Amino acid sequence: MREEVQTNLNYVDVLNEWDPFGLRAGGYETEIADVIQAVHVMDDPAKLAKQIQSIYEFSFERVIPQESCCHIALKLLEIKADQSCSI
Repeated sequence: MREEVQTNLNYVDVLNEWDPFGLRAGGYETEIADVIQAVHVMDDPAKLAKQIQSIYEFSFERVIPQESCCHIALKLLEIKADQSCSI
């Protein structure tokens, strides 16, 4: 269980660092929670990227470029893969 908590904290760090709208850390709590939930159920980077784009667009009514969402989706899935390999 401890490893899962650490993995989720790693996701939070990556998403706060990403900061697509320049709000600085702490400006995306709801979106980060939704993205982490999506990471837990998705393994396809393209689908995850679309979901990330949709989550942020719903909250901010601004579209993040798909390339940026793909980049962050790949980072998150890499963390997920590393965590699953360490079990």
